[in-house]
Amino acid sequence: MPELLPAMAVEFWSVLCEMAPYLLFGLFVAGLLSVLISPEAVERHLGGSSIWPIFKAAIFGIPLPLCSCGVIPVTASIRRHGASRGASTAFLISTPQTGVDSILVTFSLLGPVFAVFRPLAALVSGLAGGAFVSLFDRGGENEIGGAAEVCEDECCSGESGRGRFYRVFHYGFVTLPRDIGRALIVGLIVAGLISALIPDDFFSGLLGMGLAAMLVMMLLGIPVYVCATASVPVAAALIAKGVSPGAALVFLMTGPATNAAAIATIWKVMGRRTAVVYLGTVAVAALASGLALDAIFAIQGTQAAPDMPWMMPEAFKKICAFVLLAVLAPGALRLKLGRSDSPAPSEATREGTQAVELAVTGMTCSHCAQSIQRGLVECPGVDSAEVDLDGGRAVVRGENLDPARLRRTVEGLGYGADPIQR
Repeated sequence: MPELLPAMAVEFWSVLCEMAPYLLFGLFVAGLLSVLISPEAVERHLGGSSIWPIFKAAIFGIPLPLCSCGVIPVTASIRRHGASRGASTAFLISTPQTGVDSILVTFSLLGPVFAVFRPLAALVSGLAGGAFVSLFDRGGENEIGGAAEVCEDECCSGESGRGRFYRVFHYGFVTLPRDIGRALIVGLIVAGLISALIPDDFFSGLLGMGLAAMLVMMLLGIPVYVCATASVPVAAALIAKGVSPGAALVFLMTGPATNAAAIATIWKVMGRRTAVVYLGTVAVAALASGLALDAIFAIQGTQAAPDMPWMMPEAFKKICAFVLLAVLAPGALRLKLGRSDSPAPSEATREGTQAVELAVTGMTCSHCAQSIQRGLVECPGVDSAEVDLDGGRAVVRGENLDPARLRRTVEGLGYGADPIQR
């Protein structure tokens, strides 16, 4: 045990230094995407039942930094605003597997071949899932006709009292790290544990290098929640200990794209057939992608995680590592920066205005809170809605509010909701 902690610390710091420059740049790009790509831009392109909206949905999802929990309410929202069931499923499958931040971290720890193949696998799996749902689940389409109802509030319009420059950096270096900070730190710790405790080539002797190892990784990845970015250090550590690149890819695809809670929510929100197609597509696509990636590395005769010391000076990587720790620390410790996002007390602000307070369960990230806020604002009579992620509650203000409808709106996004009586 005395030797274990220093070895873990060395591995933790080594992986952090390798990924820090790329992740910081990825967070900045994610902030840009949050400002440049509005929810309406996504919804506007995903209507109709042809293959083209399915393709666009899968493409839209690849760079967006949404996890498997955060993508569900976004998918429910685009579905409610006119996206086809097939397009919604394509978005649901491709989005959590990658993100601009996780792609850059994959490049830094697993090399260029892995970094290119991973988003391509997400694209193909999203296209396959969307096509299968369109083919086999036509009965529940109930397409929304006419123009989609568009929310014009600040939460969706992209307009704000703050400038775009501020919003790019606030999302990239405050909001997103708050969502992934704790998971990423845990992933680095797990990677350090694997590197310090497990002998080299341990898994190659235990699991082998073929389909059996991939099945084990798939059974491990499907039920548990793994962040797309936080899972990369774990995958790199597993490869270093003898897991094949293909088996690691299976873990990187199934872990972020599925978990037990997400599957149950999809079953409820999207229907039984869609949930079955979603899970089956992710599983089959992951195994096929894993076999293909192993074949590519075998033909090339290269390693999955090559050393790339020429990419960044050591001093620069260390500086970036300290900066990244400072960015991730508030999220990992659940500290709040800047103004509070908590709703004000549920009191009417003017004569005739009602205030309804809801206890909301199931929120795990800022995207969950934003999707609930947007859904509530679109309800009849609502003037404003404020959602407190940490407190698990929402305050809705307006006239002639229907608490039952507000509750159903939140439940339709996959969360629990109960009015709080005052």
